[in-house]
Amino acid sequence: MATQITAGTSELRDITKMERIGAHSHVRGLGLDDRLEPRENSQGMVGQGKARKAAGMVLRMVQEGRIAGRAILFAGPPSTGKTAIALGMAQTLGQDVPFTMIAASEVFSLSMSKTEALTQAIRRSIGVRIREETEIIEGEVVEIQIDRSLTGATKTGKLTIKTIDMETIYDLGTKMIDALSKEKVLAGDIIIIDKTSGKVSKLGRSFSRSRDYDAMGADTKFVQCPEGEIQKRKEVVHTVSLHEIDVINSRTQGFLALFAGDTGEIKPELREQINTKVAEWREEGKAEIIPGVLFIDEVHMLDIECFSFLNRALENELSPLVIMASNRGMSRIRGTNVKSPHGLPVDLLDRVLIVSTRSYSEEDMQQIIQIRCEEEDVTLTPDALNVLTSMAGSTTLRYALNLISCAHMISRKRKAENVDVEDLRRAYTYFMDEKRSVQWLKEQQGSLVFEEIAPSNDSTEGGISAGDAMET
Repeated sequence: MATQITAGTSELRDITKMERIGAHSHVRGLGLDDRLEPRENSQGMVGQGKARKAAGMVLRMVQEGRIAGRAILFAGPPSTGKTAIALGMAQTLGQDVPFTMIAASEVFSLSMSKTEALTQAIRRSIGVRIREETEIIEGEVVEIQIDRSLTGATKTGKLTIKTIDMETIYDLGTKMIDALSKEKVLAGDIIIIDKTSGKVSKLGRSFSRSRDYDAMGADTKFVQCPEGEIQKRKEVVHTVSLHEIDVINSRTQGFLALFAGDTGEIKPELREQINTKVAEWREEGKAEIIPGVLFIDEVHMLDIECFSFLNRALENELSPLVIMASNRGMSRIRGTNVKSPHGLPVDLLDRVLIVSTRSYSEEDMQQIIQIRCEEEDVTLTPDALNVLTSMAGSTTLRYALNLISCAHMISRKRKAENVDVEDLRRAYTYFMDEKRSVQWLKEQQGSLVFEEIAPSNDSTEGGISAGDAMET
């Protein structure tokens, strides 16, 4: 008797999709209505009404192509939703408008200069929509005949294809047969063949075959048989960024460098040639420039050289909308001893529109915690929700959100379905917040071995002076 082999449900895993819950994975847009008025709780966004409305107005101008070459600064205390608003803007813009997000620290790379890293980020944020006409064959497959040789090395065949008005037979070569086999094309399918590339796309099954008694999946799509001629001319639109064009043209295997990420430095002469070519295409009507958005997080981490480069880059003809975020007040500009608001030079601050974000109210914090609980699939009891909201008020919102998954682990250990106040208290004792950590450091200061000494302005105090160091 044959042994029956079974696979339990725990052994079967879906490996096609990878889901990771990130800090802002709940954000799906800016949560504005048609008149750009912020809703109270929508698309994962809560509170910050003025900042969200300002972001919505900026987006409207980006979509109309009015605001390219300008800069906007989101300024506010930590954990007030600056990055969340930027991600909401990216979701609202959609796939067609390029959105590049970098942290200011990414600019300081060993492989390329600061200005090159900023240039690449800027050019990644400018899209070029290229239009070209291609010839296609579109119709319903009536019959496919494939003849193989005795050795199986060569394959020949015939494809009968029809529209409502006409029917044609095409001779097939080996490559075309392989392309049709790869797409699993059968009689009754509606297909499109691109004559230039030989790419085969299957649109669906014909309605005339909907009553066939063959095995069909639930996702089988039925479409009407096309009208008119089988061979047609069709306009195809490609959207690429200027950076992608730069990389592909900078080396022989440019497209491989694009996937590997090893782009290296690109010569300015090549960029000028590409700009000239894109301008020609634009005049001929072949291409259209789409100014996108470059978001620079923690912008105060850039130094004075980067800021002066940004000043010049913003005035360039091909420049995107630059959105910056900073949580600093009066701060020293990197590379200088000058203190300036938000850590930005005054001449750059003069060019930017500043949008301020404010600290969340207790009701807003409670709604954000509820949204994060739904995202992480955790259920809090009403008492635990109130306790966590008060924790967020006394510590920080980020700390309170981090406690959700920790408390969930503790509740699972005691086999409880919901997270209770006791689970939160235990997680609170296991993990310190910033205020308690500082307090602990102050208490332990006497027994700590290593302690950093602040550098003194007076050259005679706190060690050897610069002059002494040179002499020794």
